[in-house]
Amino acid sequence: MNSDSDLQIAGDILEVPHLLQPPREHPATVAEFVGLARSVAADRAQWEHLVEYDATTRWYHRLSTGPGYEVWLLSWVPGQGSGLHDHGRSSGVLTVLDGTLTERTEVGTRALGAGSQRVFAPGYVHEVVNDSLEPAISLHVYFPGLTEMPMHTACAARAGSAPVDAVTA
Repeated sequence: MNSDSDLQIAGDILEVPHLLQPPREHPATVAEFVGLARSVAADRAQWEHLVEYDATTRWYHRLSTGPGYEVWLLSWVPGQGSGLHDHGRSSGVLTVLDGTLTERTEVGTRALGAGSQRVFAPGYVHEVVNDSLEPAISLHVYFPGLTEMPMHTACAARAGSAPVDAVTA
């Protein structure tokens, strides 16, 4: 009977530097973008002092950029919404930092409280609204960076039709 362990045979992988991947300076996978959103959300000192509220329109601020991605901070007063839209060729991570937002899609409606995250692929059609009586703050990571936000009508979204109008962000 052979009593050699895998560690004795192959050695400790942590001792073989060429087998370890170097830490990345910027995210490159969906999981890493989710991690980026979580780390920014956890660092309130990085974003809290920047937040403004505007009763006439949603307020937004590009917090940072990296190779192929952008991080946006948005505030929502009660009643403000995005309209039904997609994000063109961009994927994204939406993280609610404060308050509650409502996401509406063709398959249903869900309340997103502080700490909730949604990950979406290109072409994902949704509407985000502050249906509550308190302001809300959200963080959005887009990869690649957001270059368009085509708007949809409810009928077109249900039928899977092409966007009705395009707005460049």
